[in-house]
Amino acid sequence: MKPATTRDEAVRELSEVGRLAVERGLVLASGGNLSARLGETEFVVTAAGTWLDRLTPADFSVLTLDGAVVGGAERPSSEWKLHERTYRARPDVHAVVHLHPQHAVLVDALGHRIRLLTLDHATYVRSVGTVPYLPNGSDELADAAAEQAREHDCIVLSHHGCSALGPDVGMAFRRALNLEEAATATYRALLLGDTTCEFPAGASAGLHHGPLTGPG
Repeated sequence: MKPATTRDEAVRELSEVGRLAVERGLVLASGGNLSARLGETEFVVTAAGTWLDRLTPADFSVLTLDGAVVGGAERPSSEWKLHERTYRARPDVHAVVHLHPQHAVLVDALGHRIRLLTLDHATYVRSVGTVPYLPNGSDELADAAAEQAREHDCIVLSHHGCSALGPDVGMAFRRALNLEEAATATYRALLLGDTTCEFPAGASAGLHHGPLTGPG
């Protein structure tokens, strides 16, 4: 999936991701928010109070990277700063998926590192950043997440959720899915008493060169 070039394309792609995210249990009710970059200076983000599996074109706001609402719904998600700061920190990122995946949040809250165990985890997640609990919608949370985004494409917001970043909407969501799968695998490994198993470091090093197309 290429980066969305128009608002209509972005809204269509984000709406599909919202439906799938709820269907797969990665977010409930009006939790979470989604965005896509529009050109160099604007982005579209879900509006305040929207349910991700019921999104319509009216459920999106268009903002500039200075935080001004220039189109769509008047009230963007309370987490719009999380998206805006990430786009500022990462010009290569064209989509941000913020969800509330249960196992990723649980494993982090219990003080464990989410381990990457499979080829898909190592390819798509690559590494996991973490941010301590900070109030949702705050400048502090947005700035801390953006700082982690400089080094990671998947960031766990402690006791809250995650942000997954991508060059397009599809890759951002794929990373969110793989992050939650890695967290679920980590949780199951911990139940079995394992604290060390993960994808071989030597093999992982060879995956991160050239265009990211993934296995299969």
